[in-house]
Amino acid sequence: MATFLIADPHYFHAGIIKLCQRPFADVREMNSVLKMSWNSVVKNDDDVMVLGDFAHRAGDANELRALFDSLQGRKHLVIGNHDDDQTLKLPWASPPRDVAYLSIDSQRVVLCHYAWRTWPGIRKGALMLYGHNHGRLPGNRQSADIGVDVLGFAPVRLNQIKQYLAALPPLVDPEGDPDPNGGVTP
Repeated sequence: MATFLIADPHYFHAGIIKLCQRPFADVREMNSVLKMSWNSVVKNDDDVMVLGDFAHRAGDANELRALFDSLQGRKHLVIGNHDDDQTLKLPWASPPRDVAYLSIDSQRVVLCHYAWRTWPGIRKGALMLYGHNHGRLPGNRQSADIGVDVLGFAPVRLNQIKQYLAALPPLVDPEGDPDPNGGVTP
């Protein structure tokens, strides 16, 4: 059993293809590639944390449900701005929520669709992972956009996210003293 994370797949959203320059001819191709990418890494006994905007303008509730059911793993939703009633009514493994405070692979994480400037545990190494910005909001070593337009079309494990974070600039906390190791000290 593993935990995967993903943000902003925007299933069924034709406009996101142009907006984010996704390499797809149409929604059908995008949905197919996203689904294939998801199922290539996630197994049925894995958990997947979706950090918002699972789908947008799905139209047909049956099509949305069929797509949802075709994705492997136990799916959990951190609500995004495009997650409408159809999305919220899907059979998520846990009730959809605005924020999730978890420990994944012994790492404290704060998960939200939106980026936070500060968060609980910031000075104790907690990570703040988000979506919404489609790569347009720079991250740092403790906080970053982990959406599909940043980390690829498949859900990712926390160790992959940590590798990405390590390449980002250190966190600047105006209330903390700079740490030569890239974090902050209280």
